[in-house]
Amino acid sequence: MDTLLQDAQNIATEYGISIIAAIAIFFVGKWLARLLCNALERLMQRAKVDATLISFGTNLAYAILMIFVVLATLNQLGIQTTSFIAIIGAAGLAVGLAMQDSLSNFSAGVMMIIFRPFKKGDFIEAAGASGTVVDLNIFTTRLKTADNRVIFVPNGKILADSITNFSANNTRRIDMVFGIGYDSDIKQAKTILEDILKADERILADPPPTIGVLELADSSVNLAVRPWVNTSDYGATRFDLNEAVKTRFDAAGIDIPYPQTEIHLNRKVAD
Repeated sequence: MDTLLQDAQNIATEYGISIIAAIAIFFVGKWLARLLCNALERLMQRAKVDATLISFGTNLAYAILMIFVVLATLNQLGIQTTSFIAIIGAAGLAVGLAMQDSLSNFSAGVMMIIFRPFKKGDFIEAAGASGTVVDLNIFTTRLKTADNRVIFVPNGKILADSITNFSANNTRRIDMVFGIGYDSDIKQAKTILEDILKADERILADPPPTIGVLELADSSVNLAVRPWVNTSDYGATRFDLNEAVKTRFDAAGIDIPYPQTEIHLNRKVAD
C-alpha cells in the first residue's frame, strides 16, 4: 500500500512539474511573441512602411510564433507533436491549393504596398478600370469612378497589367488637335491659339506650350496644341480650351472642316 501511494505521489509530482513547466512555457512564449511583434512593428514604423502592411505583418508574425509556442507546450506535456506538424503542413497545402487566386491577390497587394505605384487619392487606370484610389487592401483595390461608382479590382489583375498613374506628377500636358480648312490662314489660326493660351491663367509658362502643324490630312490641316497645366486643372482646362477655340475660329471665319462624302452618279443616256 505504501509502495502504491509512493508511486502515485511520484507520478503526481512528475506530471505536476510537467504541467507547471508547460504553463510556464505557454505564458512566457506568449509574452516573448508579443514582445517580438511589438519590436517588429516599431521597426516597420521607423522604416515608414504602410500601416496596412504593418498590421498584417505583425498579426501574421504573432500567429506563426504562437504556433511554435503551442507545439512547445504540447511537447512538454509529453504529447507527440510530429503528427500535429504533419497535419498543419497538409492543411496549409490544401488551403494554398484552394486559395490560389486569393494568395495571388495577397502577394500582389503586399508588392504594391511595398513599391507604391500609386497611393490613396491618385487617379489611375489599371486592369481595364479607371478611377480615384479610395484604399488599397490586402486582396483588392477600391476605386471611385468619375461618375461616383465604386469598383473593387483584384490586386493580382492590377499587378499583372500596366498601371497608368495620372496623379503621379504635379503637372500634365494637354494634347489637343484642331483641324482647319486648306483655304484658311495657318498663321492667323496659330495667332488665335496663342492668344487663347496666354489668356488662360491655368496654362503654365514653363515648360512653354507648343503649337505647330501636325499633319496635312485628307480634308484638313491639323494643328497640334500642347499646353502644360497643373494636374488638378487638367480636365476643366481641356473643356474650356475646346470651347474657346471653336468660338474664336468661328468669329475669325476660320473653317473647321468635318468629314464629307461626295457621291457622283453617272446616267447612261439611251440611244
